[in-house]
Amino acid sequence: MDFQTRLNRVIPGGAHTYSRGFDQFPANAPQILERGEGAYVWDPDGKRYLDYGMALRAVTLGYADPRVNAAAIREIERGNNLTRASLTELDAAELLVSLIPGLDMVKFAKNGSNATTAAVKIARACTGRRYVCIPKQHPFFSFDDWFIGTTQLQRGIPGGHSSYTLVFDYNDLASLEALFEQYPDDIAAVMLEPATTMVPHDAGRSGRLTHASPYIGADQQGDGHFLRQVQKLCAARGGLFILDEMITGFRWHLQGAQRYFDVQPDLCTFGKGMANGFSVAAVAGKREYMEVGAIDTPGAERTFLLSTTHGGEMCGLGAFIETVRIYREQDVCRHLWEFGAKLRDGMEALARECGVAEHFLMDGPDICLNYLTKDASGTLSPRFRTLFSQEMIRRGVLMPWIAPSFAHSDQELEMTLSAAKGALDIYARALQDGIEHFLVGPEVKPVFRKYN
Repeated sequence: MDFQTRLNRVIPGGAHTYSRGFDQFPANAPQILERGEGAYVWDPDGKRYLDYGMALRAVTLGYADPRVNAAAIREIERGNNLTRASLTELDAAELLVSLIPGLDMVKFAKNGSNATTAAVKIARACTGRRYVCIPKQHPFFSFDDWFIGTTQLQRGIPGGHSSYTLVFDYNDLASLEALFEQYPDDIAAVMLEPATTMVPHDAGRSGRLTHASPYIGADQQGDGHFLRQVQKLCAARGGLFILDEMITGFRWHLQGAQRYFDVQPDLCTFGKGMANGFSVAAVAGKREYMEVGAIDTPGAERTFLLSTTHGGEMCGLGAFIETVRIYREQDVCRHLWEFGAKLRDGMEALARECGVAEHFLMDGPDICLNYLTKDASGTLSPRFRTLFSQEMIRRGVLMPWIAPSFAHSDQELEMTLSAAKGALDIYARALQDGIEHFLVGPEVKPVFRKYN
């Protein structure tokens, strides 16, 4: 019995995140991994792959960073989870609040979905309103019903659970304004990612975004970019402005993409890379909103916010503290930006060299790259994306998406571009001769689809 069969027998979906499922990878991808170190992962047979998945973007320094591991082990040896709040818990909370401008309080959790759902609850509790607005271009906010019910995956979710979630278009202020007009005095919050491969309009006004060209201090007198416009609209109409920094946090800037784009949310959420793969997430924000979850104001109506046995687990919070120290000492975000720039330039040059520049394109800013694949007719093609990923794996590179870490150096760049040259040569042949002659197994499928 192979690993995939064994996994699907005992784990619904074969993994604990649908993005790790077998339907998200080519047929030749390793079915299971045994360990990771630096920028590499190994399967049980000892085969090594250069990895760009990096634990769904959660590992930013590199797998098994010895400094982060040692910090976590120290906390394990101190008890890891105590009867009352720990000193480590306090140190971690004070660190995050002091690190990011505009934050007064934080509540830790073990996954991002709990943090974003808590942010929605805070907004509803503070405003007494029902609706929350999200952009349809942002694929995932939570596994909870308020969000998943807006996707095709509605089985098991009572219809009313997502009826108070409204959808608008990112970078289209008018579409959001229309919702405020349609539901006057009843929108509790607008939640969005600061940026994805799409960036706020007008933020890239000077051309290509770089680590050295953040928006900080720019255009203070005007509305500025889309995020500022949303912030202004929320303030005028009484809704909370929430930034979900699960992916952008600890990549775009040590203080978050909110700092890169010079905008302060009322609430924000973090996770993924904040502890280099350890399970830490957070909802944080201004005191006037966060304190709805407090218990130190006699007579105040209580909001049962987040109450998690493992939310204050010391090993993860110790890893977070050490991760921030390393970021500060080694300018990690600069490296991530600069590696992304070199990777983009190299991949685009190879696409031109192989004659597929109109069919294989790099998308997004250097810190948040994606590759787009088109078929011979110029239509976006999951089959050609699967083919490219298949050929990269054949050459020892696991690239389901692009999430470099601090452990990706020039050596890894050279290895990646060498693999990409071979993969794009096959891509060119598939465009000419037909992909059916080269693709092995089914194409990668979207996570958010109604049927298997």
